[in-house]
Amino acid sequence: MKLIIPQNYSNKLLPETTEIAIKLIKDYFQDSLSKELKLRRITAPLFVTASSGLNDNLNGVERPVSFKAPALGNDEIQIVHSLAKWKRLKLADYDVAPGYGLYTDMNAIRADEELDNLHSLYVDQWDWEQVILPEQRTAAYLQDIVTRIYNSIRKTELMITEMFPHMQAFLPEDITFIHSQELLDAYPALTAKEREIEACKKYGAVFIQGIGNKLSDGKKHDGRAPDYDDWSTTDEAGRIGLNGDLLVWNPVLETAFELSSMGIRVDPTAMKRQLELENCTDRASLPFHSKLLAGQLPASIGGGIGQSRLCMLLLQKAHIGEVQSSLWPDEQVKACKAAGIDIL
Repeated sequence: MKLIIPQNYSNKLLPETTEIAIKLIKDYFQDSLSKELKLRRITAPLFVTASSGLNDNLNGVERPVSFKAPALGNDEIQIVHSLAKWKRLKLADYDVAPGYGLYTDMNAIRADEELDNLHSLYVDQWDWEQVILPEQRTAAYLQDIVTRIYNSIRKTELMITEMFPHMQAFLPEDITFIHSQELLDAYPALTAKEREIEACKKYGAVFIQGIGNKLSDGKKHDGRAPDYDDWSTTDEAGRIGLNGDLLVWNPVLETAFELSSMGIRVDPTAMKRQLELENCTDRASLPFHSKLLAGQLPASIGGGIGQSRLCMLLLQKAHIGEVQSSLWPDEQVKACKAAGIDIL
């Protein structure tokens, strides 16, 4: 994605009012989310040891920011990419009952991000995880959770438009579910990202299921690590993949806008299969993976919801740098300033 400069962009909130609105969104949404999914807040780490295998490998090519601490024997320590695996360990540690879970404020550094309107070196999101029963590892349960999260997003949008009446709500009442293979079948000549744009433009809000497994054209819709989301198990409708991405149409940028990635988590069978598919069976001996393969971790569903992404969307901003403080190329800052986009 290249930098998008909307024509005739108008900042609807002054910088100081924007800061107030950011806090309103974060406080309101996390309260709504915790009630919808029965989650309690816990404290999260900024870094983990490389040897723990807890860091999110994302697409497998991104480099984690790392350092060594003499006080810890100079073991490699990595700034987290996300807390996808760490949360599941906490569910086991706290012996959380089915139907309940946890969430946390996750702060990460992703050094290899290509910086544009949506992507920053700094990532802040609500990482959440809920214990489920083995029989709830279904697309129906996944869709129920997605609907609950989307409802919390819409409630937050309505709260903001009540606080700032000159801003109009734009999200549709309902979210549409579509499998990545169905999307490919509908738009075979388009790239995955172009298919997302068409789906968001048509429906307003979509959850694209089955991300990580190869589709009929031999390509993946997008990459997923093999050790948290279950993207290889066939669901009750015969479609492969119990995970997906929540995207909406962004009327300011006029493009698809990803808010969240989530899924039913791997069980031992899916973990083993996905490690083999991705040629990384060596991970099976890592502490987290060993526990999961031994059946010592609960069945769960979880994901991440972008905090700055949500603020940017609901405050109708053109650049994520308007709602978070990070670093950007000088030419990008200048181009934004010339268009009336105020980077923090």
